[in-house]
Amino acid sequence: MTDATIIDGKAFSEALVTRIAEKASALSAKIGRPPALAVVLVGNDPASGVYVRNKIERTTAAGMTSIEHRLEADTSQDSLLALIDDLNNDDAVDGILVQLPLPDQIDEAAVINAITPDKDVDGFHVVNAGRLATGQDALVPCTPYGCLLLLRDHLGSLSGLNAVVIGRSNIVGKPMAQLLLQESCTVTIAHSRTRDLQDVCAAADIVVAAVGRPEMITGDFIKPGATVIDVGINRVPAPERGEGKFRLTGDVDYTSAVAKAGAITPVPGGVGPMTIACLLRNTLVAAARRFDAGPMEI
Repeated sequence: MTDATIIDGKAFSEALVTRIAEKASALSAKIGRPPALAVVLVGNDPASGVYVRNKIERTTAAGMTSIEHRLEADTSQDSLLALIDDLNNDDAVDGILVQLPLPDQIDEAAVINAITPDKDVDGFHVVNAGRLATGQDALVPCTPYGCLLLLRDHLGSLSGLNAVVIGRSNIVGKPMAQLLLQESCTVTIAHSRTRDLQDVCAAADIVVAAVGRPEMITGDFIKPGATVIDVGINRVPAPERGEGKFRLTGDVDYTSAVAKAGAITPVPGGVGPMTIACLLRNTLVAAARRFDAGPMEI
């Protein structure tokens, strides 16, 4: 083992939420009410239920208003779109989040793009994606923004660094690459079909793993001293803990990678806590912009 720095996303996110709460209080005084986030959950998926509960608890703890809408699993797309239209037009709502995944009868893209871009606190709307790609003010997807904050905190300036993003999703991979480009990194987007992926990664100062495959990135992929951000959260069988037991692991094989990296995020406790913190940040920014209350950069 080397003396690799363990990047503590849990501690960083708690400090971030404290700053957000302070700014939310100041904004509340300006606009006459707390910033408000509407969360929509369709169906009874257990993991989604846990995520929504955590988001609601953290929103309330940060001094913001949480508005919850729980819909049955057989809710039609038209009914969900009608609810979104109501929330778009509700002046008491600053941010709208529809928890994914959605039941099979609902087109996720149609739902995402039905949310007005200025209330799209997930940052998934095609308009926000376009704004980010062209360097304009945008509500940025929460997970990649959280990764960027951790990188800035650990490395300071990212200018000129080689960065490899493994994963090309609209939720993490593509926006992560855009954010790193804005920091003047030299960015490569790789994925599971990239030829010579190990060699591509081994030249990188920054590796962001968001490919969705447990422990795919081993220490052999890591340049000595590189900073590794592991976005993956995978449940894998853990028979040593008992029948039917699981453990959480990232897309990076932590044991081998920590011996090569200069810094690395653990799973859990790394990127995960940053996602909800950045959701609160986006809600604060969305409210401030709606009321022209000045910049609320965190």
